[in-house]
Amino acid sequence: MLIESLILNKEKLTTVNEDITLQEALSILEESGFRCVPIVDKTGKIFRGNIYKMHIYRHKANGGDMSLPVTTLLKNATKTIQIDSPFFKVFFNIKDLPYIAVLDEQNMFSGILTHSKLLDMLSDAWNIHLSSYVLTVLSDGKQGDLAAMSKIIAKYASIGGCMTLDAREEIGVRRTLFTLPTGTTEETLKKISKKLNRKGFEIAEIDDLQTGSVIQNKNAE
Repeated sequence: MLIESLILNKEKLTTVNEDITLQEALSILEESGFRCVPIVDKTGKIFRGNIYKMHIYRHKANGGDMSLPVTTLLKNATKTIQIDSPFFKVFFNIKDLPYIAVLDEQNMFSGILTHSKLLDMLSDAWNIHLSSYVLTVLSDGKQGDLAAMSKIIAKYASIGGCMTLDAREEIGVRRTLFTLPTGTTEETLKKISKKLNRKGFEIAEIDDLQTGSVIQNKNAE
């Protein structure tokens, strides 16, 4: 499973027990250096929510009682995913969080998936060290457009990756990013650009992954 390979297991995490005080939780947060950590029940098996350092500081600054239980400032109690959750659910549930709690098949706390780990996975999908260019191709999203663009590109080079953006009907224009492998020459790039252009697909941008620069559209004259 995708998520299982990315999560940090609970045994490796700093967590706080639900029956400790806010002061004790603050001490753990300060010692660990984390801005928030999971709150678990007494058995360590059930995820209760998260405690954030900033919320405790705010509470303390306002004269709040630091002997209250840590659950007083509990957050994100329902922000969880299952270990077999589909990727799209993971992506949208984690977007506003530093991490999201992962539950196993019995809804027991298994660990966390961090925002940075998810971004690392997406970054790896670009295969930067094995790729040369990324072509951003515009289309109107008609049925068959993706197949047509892919067929044109595949005639000249392998497609290392493909991502479609702006997939909402009301936008009208769809951007598809094609990653080409290392070894793709500028001559090949020119042929691809020319063919796509002739078929009505505009290349909005070409990114050179090795230099980090943006190349001007190389459609042949």
